[in-house]
Amino acid sequence: MHIGLVGLGKMGFNMRARLRAGQIEVTGFDRNPEVSDAASLAELIEAVPAPRLIWVMVPSGDITTSVITELSDLLEPGDLLVDGGNSRFTEDQKHGAMLATKNIGFMDVGVSGGVWGLENGYGLMAGGSVENFERVVPVLDVLRPEGERADSLVHVGDIGAGHYAKMVHNGIEYGLMQAYAEGYELLAKKDIIQDLPGTFRAWQKGTVVRSWLLDLMVKALDEDPGLESIDDYVEDSGEGRWTVEEAIANAVPAPAITAALFARFSSREDSSPAMKMVSALRHQFGGHATKPAGS
Repeated sequence: MHIGLVGLGKMGFNMRARLRAGQIEVTGFDRNPEVSDAASLAELIEAVPAPRLIWVMVPSGDITTSVITELSDLLEPGDLLVDGGNSRFTEDQKHGAMLATKNIGFMDVGVSGGVWGLENGYGLMAGGSVENFERVVPVLDVLRPEGERADSLVHVGDIGAGHYAKMVHNGIEYGLMQAYAEGYELLAKKDIIQDLPGTFRAWQKGTVVRSWLLDLMVKALDEDPGLESIDDYVEDSGEGRWTVEEAIANAVPAPAITAALFARFSSREDSSPAMKMVSALRHQFGGHATKPAGS
């Protein structure tokens, strides 16, 4: 099997490596010629045999729309385009409708796993027709972790459903990170706590709060016990806001996720040990940039 991959940033670069290790031939394109296999999108399309499967892994928003629009003029009827970025589900529906007028298939796939996905595999949430899902399953099976397919891969529903599920996943992630971070600050404030990193390490096995995020929290404290190198300014990447907007639109109470989003806003005004930890966790699992302390 031979696919095209557009976008070789941190995640796309690692996905290309994992796919190649899984015996899937990949031709990649990126604006950075140092990592690109093709000199242009047109050259990429020429390199991939029809009917083509082209996976787009670029930042959400205008960049995704621009790439998909350009590809729509290069692809042929029967080709399939997959958006594996973090697009909003409403944009998926627009892109799918536009491509359908040219008889080009479309799927959206929410991808979770961050910088660790190359080694561990990715959690995958797919939206689109059953026919297109079955067509892309060989690729998804290589990207996901070993073990039962249902434990890491789901066909959520029609176009937009994959990214909707990923949006809610990221909203939950906001709430989980905030809870861990607030616990960290509370422990750090209390003078009777003499081994703060060790406390979190002791939670890694046997406790009801054990998780991969907790493991990454321990790793962050191992690397910088006081988080002194990290500023408490925390970005939000969009999915948290969209989750809150959807909660409002559907009259679903989401106080934990909403409060976590607002806490990120407050981090941009006041010094907060908790928000230092949220920033450290985002860096640990996703490679998101942190601001140096004092910046």
